[in-house]
Amino acid sequence: MDLYGFGKTPHPNYPLYIEDYARGVEEVIAETGGGEVVLVGHSFGGRIAMRLAAKCPSVVGLVLIDSAGVIPRRGLGYYLRVGGYKLAKKLHLKTKMQGSPDYAALSGAIKGTFVNVVNESSLPDAKKIVAPTLLLWGSEDRDTPLYMCRKLQRTIRDCEEVVFKGAGHFSYLDRPDRSYLLIKAFAESV
Repeated sequence: MDLYGFGKTPHPNYPLYIEDYARGVEEVIAETGGGEVVLVGHSFGGRIAMRLAAKCPSVVGLVLIDSAGVIPRRGLGYYLRVGGYKLAKKLHLKTKMQGSPDYAALSGAIKGTFVNVVNESSLPDAKKIVAPTLLLWGSEDRDTPLYMCRKLQRTIRDCEEVVFKGAGHFSYLDRPDRSYLLIKAFAESV
């Protein structure tokens, strides 16, 4: 399925939050007949899947693949850069564009969505998840590093992890056969 701002589904002219995406996925599930579901979410999709699993009893299983949702560890340098940028902006000094390349490539309402989404921790949702959960992760993931997997594994009650050695952020593409078999076996077990 396409999410707002991805594929052929347009992004509205206002910023969205995780809850908006979750509501959209709920609508698609309802349109396809509803019932019990096993959700699979990769990266940003993991945030959405965690939100749904935290509040929908129809989610009977959850697979998170290199999921976003854990706020990254940030050092002093990060906070100094952010503070300096905000101070310069407040003093109306000329500032160089700040932020990630992903952020810089966006414009309009989707830029606001990006800010809303990346600044929201999914750990409150993770704490509420009761459905059995499988984490699939690449050991070399640089976008959502392995420590994020371990944090989710400690937070979600009924949770197992499988780490693909040498795989990156798209671990399911790096190890497609193994990913498929693990997801299939997991879905059949719940």
